[in-house]
Amino acid sequence: MRVFKVEGKYPLNGTIEVSGAKNSVVALIPAAILAGDVVVLENVPELSDVYALNTILNELNVQTTFENNTLTIDASNVRYKALIEGAVQELRASYYLMGAMLARYKEAIIGMPGGCYLGPRPIDLHLKGFQSLGAEVSIENGAYHLSAPNGLHGSKINLDIPSVGATINIMLAAVHATGITMIENAAKEPEIVDIATMLNNMGAKITGAGTDTIRINGVTTDAMHGCRHQVIPDRIEAGTYMVAAAIGVGEGMEVKVDNIIPEHMEAFLSKMEEAGVNMDVDLDSVTIRQSSPLQAVNVKTGVFPGFATDLQQPFTLLLTQANGASIITDTIYSARFKHVDELQRMGATIRNEASTGIVVGPSTLEGAKVTATDLRAGAAMVLAGLIAEGITEVHEIEHVERGYERIIKKLTNVGAKIWLEEI
Repeated sequence: MRVFKVEGKYPLNGTIEVSGAKNSVVALIPAAILAGDVVVLENVPELSDVYALNTILNELNVQTTFENNTLTIDASNVRYKALIEGAVQELRASYYLMGAMLARYKEAIIGMPGGCYLGPRPIDLHLKGFQSLGAEVSIENGAYHLSAPNGLHGSKINLDIPSVGATINIMLAAVHATGITMIENAAKEPEIVDIATMLNNMGAKITGAGTDTIRINGVTTDAMHGCRHQVIPDRIEAGTYMVAAAIGVGEGMEVKVDNIIPEHMEAFLSKMEEAGVNMDVDLDSVTIRQSSPLQAVNVKTGVFPGFATDLQQPFTLLLTQANGASIITDTIYSARFKHVDELQRMGATIRNEASTGIVVGPSTLEGAKVTATDLRAGAAMVLAGLIAEGITEVHEIEHVERGYERIIKKLTNVGAKIWLEEI
């Protein structure tokens, strides 16, 4: 069994370089099969989800090479195949293959996606969107069966909630639909803009990405071609390391979190400032220095441009070090509080009531054996280990490796004591 071990109380100092956005790249990779040509993605993080998607593309006879954070995808000889078992079941984002394959082949059979359990995450909005475009949808033997024997056609689709996954998946499917597709109440996250940008560079005709109405004018298959695209920086990774800096810098030291887009993180940065974090925000970086005692704040997650649900768990850890009582409410994933039990195990004064965490700080944390119950909870456990007395042992680290590239190296480079161990 592989675990992370973290010895706490080592002050942090130096620069952490943020990698490409995991939540973008897991959609960009499936989107590349729409080119039928060579797509080169730059700034791709080395993550287990990326390797799983590469494996899936190889099953479709797509050739991939991945070196120095550059992923080359050659879909010249791509062929249709039902994807029911194996790598497709390892990650949530495998559902983007539904939209991409439906667009390219007018059919797709995709096994139930995996990923972190954050409570019910139905994909009914994706399926309703496909049906609006003219697809037939059924579930058989644990797999989604999609087909459009008469082709896909443009439609007006109003999402019940601004779902990121549904917005992207419908956008992928609509690229080759006849006519115009309008997605109303669309999600506005930066990752959606990133994906629309690459699709447009490949020959698609998409406008409105980043607003609540996206318009896709369908193009023919032969209108699409390869391109070179640089993945945007990962705003969730950036926020995680900013929390690490806010709780871990020592007197006279500072941590610079570099390669970010501050406009993608305004709600998070606002709450960091409200909590009393001493930071300077520049064009593409944030520098954090030792702060006065942190202060309790109330936080409510929301769709972009609100406070990102993916940063709720790391920020909850920061609140355990703040003076006073804080309330953090997750309006996106009400079950995203499994980290509460783990933080309690380390000595935090925190409890969970429905979709809310109530934190009273500051708490002195003690090293313990804890579990990374999901990706962002795992990151919170690693950060907790940085400030805990003694050694923290983090189990089920495969969750963390899904979303944080070279986390040991990045933290070690700024003075943390963290290592991988077989037990």
